[in-house]
Amino acid sequence: MEACRRTGRSKSEIKEEMKETKTELLERVKQIIRGLKKQHPEAKCALNHANPLQLLIATILSAQCTDERVNIVTSTLFRKYRRCEDYLGVPQTELEKDINSVTFFRNKAKAIQGACQILVERHGGQVPQTLDDLIELPGVGRKTANVVMGTAFGIPTGIVVDTHVIRLSQRLGLTRNKLPEKIEPDLIKIIPKKEWIDFSHRLILHGRRVCKARRPACEICVLEKFCPSSTLIECSQDLPVQ
Repeated sequence: MEACRRTGRSKSEIKEEMKETKTELLERVKQIIRGLKKQHPEAKCALNHANPLQLLIATILSAQCTDERVNIVTSTLFRKYRRCEDYLGVPQTELEKDINSVTFFRNKAKAIQGACQILVERHGGQVPQTLDDLIELPGVGRKTANVVMGTAFGIPTGIVVDTHVIRLSQRLGLTRNKLPEKIEPDLIKIIPKKEWIDFSHRLILHGRRVCKARRPACEICVLEKFCPSSTLIECSQDLPVQ
């Protein structure tokens, strides 16, 4: 209720007030970044990995699949397959059996072997450190490439936009777009490049712990006062202005 007393205005009035200039938006983004750092200082990639190849494989497996499921699969997968040549040394059907609890496992097995073949032929079995080279690999789109570049190599080539980032960036009023390929450019314009990697990690964690899809916990959210979608604003309609 404290946030309701703080606003003293209806949700529609708050949204009207939050029509921002570019300068105001950038200042609010600074506060959002500061809040995320405070609440999630330990945020990191949720996919377990020990090297760039493992991260690449895990990220390919994570498409339309939970990170928790991928981590279960890779806990045994990475003990069996340690190099690109290991993935290429078995029939596709065997690799399929090893990953059959993830979604679209047949397509992903084919993509993994295709990616490993290119890595061996063109990159000496090593994961390349350029976005363009990564995107050429089967099963690798811009999101996967950004994950590998940022997490494995510490190179900010873009902002990873997953379902949590889509939801939160819309709720926070950082974009009006719904498609990842349009949301990423919107975020890149307002998020400092040095924050790109950690911003997505923290926003994803915030989406899992606080700003959940069905019921966001606005009452404990450090971003609540910077968020035009806060559910706490609604209760201000019946309260007098302080």
